[in-house]
Amino acid sequence: MNRLFFLLLVATGAILPPLAAPGGELVWHCGANTQIKGNFLIAEVPKGEEKTGGIASAEIDLSEWDGKPVGASIVARGAGIAKPLNWYNGLKFQFEYVDSVSGEWSYPNTQGRLGDFPAQTIRVSDLVAGVNRRRARLMLGLQETSGKVAFDLSTLRIGEPVPLWPITNQTLKCVYSESGSAAKNAKERKGGENSRLRRGVMSPSQDMTIDDFDTLQSWGVTLIRYQMGRNWNAQKVTPDLGEYDRWLDTRLDHFDAFVLPQAVKRGMKVVLDMHEAPGMKNEFHEWNMLHDPAVARHFVETWRRIAKRFKGREGIYGYDLVNEPLQTSEAAPECDFWTLQKRAAEAIRAIDRDMPIIVECNGMDSPWAYGCFSPLDMPNIIYQVHMYLPLAYTHQGVMWKQGDTYRAYPDESKGWNKEYLRAGLRPVREFQLRHGAKIYCGEFSAVAWAPGAGEYLRDCIDIFEEYGWDWSYHAFREWEGWSVEHEGPKWSGLVPSSDNPRKQALLKGFRAK
Repeated sequence: MNRLFFLLLVATGAILPPLAAPGGELVWHCGANTQIKGNFLIAEVPKGEEKTGGIASAEIDLSEWDGKPVGASIVARGAGIAKPLNWYNGLKFQFEYVDSVSGEWSYPNTQGRLGDFPAQTIRVSDLVAGVNRRRARLMLGLQETSGKVAFDLSTLRIGEPVPLWPITNQTLKCVYSESGSAAKNAKERKGGENSRLRRGVMSPSQDMTIDDFDTLQSWGVTLIRYQMGRNWNAQKVTPDLGEYDRWLDTRLDHFDAFVLPQAVKRGMKVVLDMHEAPGMKNEFHEWNMLHDPAVARHFVETWRRIAKRFKGREGIYGYDLVNEPLQTSEAAPECDFWTLQKRAAEAIRAIDRDMPIIVECNGMDSPWAYGCFSPLDMPNIIYQVHMYLPLAYTHQGVMWKQGDTYRAYPDESKGWNKEYLRAGLRPVREFQLRHGAKIYCGEFSAVAWAPGAGEYLRDCIDIFEEYGWDWSYHAFREWEGWSVEHEGPKWSGLVPSSDNPRKQALLKGFRAK
C-alpha cells in the first residue's frame, strides 16, 4: 500500500469524545519555514518557496491502534494557503508509517483547505484495519504550497474515527426478487452454479462498434460495463448542468439505439455506469454534488429520468449509480456519498421496483472501505468493488515515476501473492457473508508492462469465482496501457498483441464453467 493509494482513498472522519492525548511529550523536528511558539506549531511558507514547503514531524506510538482504524484531531487556523503544485499536497496533518505486510509506506492525510480559515478542528483518519503501525510519524505543515498555518499542539488527540456518513442496517439481510436478475448471485455459489456468473469488461469510453461486439462475443464475454464518462479527472467548481445533460443524452442514445440491442442479441448483459456525475469534481477530487444541494438534486433527477426511459427493458444488468465516490470532508446535509446513492435508489424504486441498482463504496470503491459501509434497506441492490491492490503494482508507471525499476507479482519479499489479494478483499467478503449481499467487481486490472500481470489477473479471477462474484475487467479498447490487445516494456513502447499472458488469463476466465 503506497502513497497514492492512501492520498486517493483515505476517508476523513469525525472523532467522538472522549479522546486520548498522545502518551508522553512528542519531540518535534522542525524543517524549513516551521517553528514552535508556546503551544503552537507554525508553518509559514513565503511565495516562491513552495517546493521547500514547511513540515515538522514527531515520532508517535500507535500500538494501541494496531490492527484497528485510527484517527487524530487538532485545532488549526490558516491564512493565504495557495493551491498546491499537486492536488494531494497542501495542508498536512498526516500519519506516516510502513505497512508491516507489504513494506510499503502509507500516508493518510487530512482533507485539503485553501485560503483563509478560522481556528477549527481538523481531522485525519486511517480506516485500514489489520496493519501494524505502532511506530509512525505525525507530520504537520504545508507541502508544495505557500501561506501560513498554526496548529495548537495542546489540542492534539488520537481516537477511533467515525465516518461522516450513516452507519446503519448492520444486521440487515439483503433481499433479491425472483424476477430480478440480482437474484441469481444473491448467495455464494459453488461448482456448476458458477456457470451463471456474469464475466466481462469495461466498455470503450467512445462509441462501441460491431467489431467490438464480435470480438467480445468470440471471447465468451457475457457482461459489459458501459461507461458514460469523459475527462475522468477534470475539475470544475461551477459546473454547467445543462451542458452535462446534453452530453449524457448522447451516451444514453447510443446505449439505447445500439449497445443494448447488440447485447441482447448476443446474450450479454450491460451495466449502465454513470462514470461522470453531474457537477464534475472539485479540486480535492470529491464530486461537487457532495457539497452543492442543487447539484445533488440534479443527480437524483437524472436517475429518475433514466429509470423512466428504460423501465422494463431487457438486457440491463443494473444501474451503476456513480463511479468511484470519494468523500474526504463533511458533506452538505443529506449529500454524503451514501445518502446520495440512497436518494437516487429511492427515486428509481418509485418507478421500477425490480431493476437491480448498483451502489459503490467510499475511497473510490476500495475494498477496505467496506469495513464501515452500510447496506441499503431495499431489494435488488448489488454492491460493487474495484480491485487495484497493491496499487504500487497495478499502477506502476501510471501515477508516479519509478525509473527503470519494475515491481513484479508475485513478490514474496513484499508478501504480494494470492493470499495478500484475498486479505485485501476480506472486508468485502465479510460484508457479503454478513448481509447475504450480491457482490460485483466492476474493475480490476494491471498495466500492460507490469511483470507477472497475467498471474495477477488469474489470481484475482480465481478469488472472484470462489466467492461467486460477477466481474468486469478494466478495460476493453479504452487505453492501450490496460488493453490485453497490447503489450510492451513501458508506456511508450506498447504494440498490438494477439496473444499474451494477460489476454490468456482473461479468456480462460470468460470461458470458465
